[in-house]
Amino acid sequence: MSDAHISALTSSAYQQALEVIASVEPRIAEATRKELADQRGSLKLIASENYASPAVLLTMGTWFSDKYAEGTVGHRFYAGCQNVDTVEALAAEHARELFGAEYAYAQPHSGIDANLVAFWSILAHRVEGPWLERLEKKNVNDLTDEGWEELRHELGNQRLLGMSLDSGGHLTHGFRPNISGKMFHQQQYGTDPETGLLDYDVVRAKAKEFKPLVLVAGYSAYPRRVNFAKMREIADEVGATLMVDMAHFAGLVAGKVFVGDEDPVPHAHVVTTTTHKSLRGPRGGMVLATEEYAPSVDRGCPMVLGGPLSHVMAAKAVALAEARQPAFQTYAQQVADNAKSLAEGFLSRGADLVTGGTDNHLVLLDVSAFGLTGRQAESALLDAGVVTNRNSVPNDRNGAWYTSGIRLGTPALTTRGFGHDEFDNVAELIVHVLQNTQPGTTKAGGPSKASYELGEGVADKVKDASAEMLDKHPLYPGLDLA
Repeated sequence: MSDAHISALTSSAYQQALEVIASVEPRIAEATRKELADQRGSLKLIASENYASPAVLLTMGTWFSDKYAEGTVGHRFYAGCQNVDTVEALAAEHARELFGAEYAYAQPHSGIDANLVAFWSILAHRVEGPWLERLEKKNVNDLTDEGWEELRHELGNQRLLGMSLDSGGHLTHGFRPNISGKMFHQQQYGTDPETGLLDYDVVRAKAKEFKPLVLVAGYSAYPRRVNFAKMREIADEVGATLMVDMAHFAGLVAGKVFVGDEDPVPHAHVVTTTTHKSLRGPRGGMVLATEEYAPSVDRGCPMVLGGPLSHVMAAKAVALAEARQPAFQTYAQQVADNAKSLAEGFLSRGADLVTGGTDNHLVLLDVSAFGLTGRQAESALLDAGVVTNRNSVPNDRNGAWYTSGIRLGTPALTTRGFGHDEFDNVAELIVHVLQNTQPGTTKAGGPSKASYELGEGVADKVKDASAEMLDKHPLYPGLDLA
């Protein structure tokens, strides 16, 4: 089937779908049209966002949405799930083949759900199982009330060591306000205060002192690669389970940009990921694991999850099938190459980058030198049609709300076809906005961390320059909703 024919079919499908939606709630149809227009007309640089293919998007809009399917393939708590079994089995098959994993679980609804499944699976495997064996019990239903209380105490007093939020870790890696920080007795490791890089000797020393049950590796705002072989060595030395959250960089693993010691799957006991971001699929989560942990992970429902989203699992299967094509490896390498181009563009214009650059898909720009907070920078850039998100930098003096940085990622614009020259131009436009933004003042007359003043004409100039690049690389070419 030719690209032109596929484009025509896609346009027809979406035009008719929006007409059906508009017949019930026209405001939703209009918001949907506007969202596409907004995405087409802006420079999307949020590292956790991408553009799913029309095939992935269309897969979500089916009657699989109508099915309840608690349980697992071949073992459901509802009747009539034979087609859901097919969908889930295909998603797991593609995931295993794509990542070289022994086991894959496609049910989690999101990244945090995947992490919760992983945490509780590790607790079940490492704590509940041995505890029941010692008492010669088959499952928790055999425990007395007193025994159950003792087990609850044991489960709730395990230790987790993860990367700190301001060093690039994620909320779910033990941040105290997050459920992960409440589930575990937690401590965090950071990065070198001078270089911003992980120091594995420091991580090892902290792990030996703290002796966690779970060592979490992975990041959401660390612009470098991680040596997962070293992290596994550390975990083994202290008897910990190594869990890797690769939600951000799963596409670089799938695309064989991260191989060997930088590929977490051969080294970790349990790996979690989202299926959007750099993997370019639907919004959802997934867990990969060794066979040893598979039975515990397979209990994600009813342990943590309710009814799986069958229509999203179907879309995951389609996206994973796409990622197994040779073209995806080319895309993944371009994501990493473009991130370097973006970083070089900033550095050549005197901007300050955390760790001095990148070797993955994201760049973390410290905007302090511009006299701005991350919130001011994020807002000024949005006025100019550049979509980013504010982000903490190591030892951030402005805290997690206002921040001192902005995080930028290359997956989305790489999907549109941007290359080296375009990303150098993007860096120039961003620096131009920040150089022409001034902090505002509070009502009391003091410096504000939120308000700002963008120079006259700057937003229009940047939007015009962006439009030239965006027009050369249309989003969903051939899709006409007029």
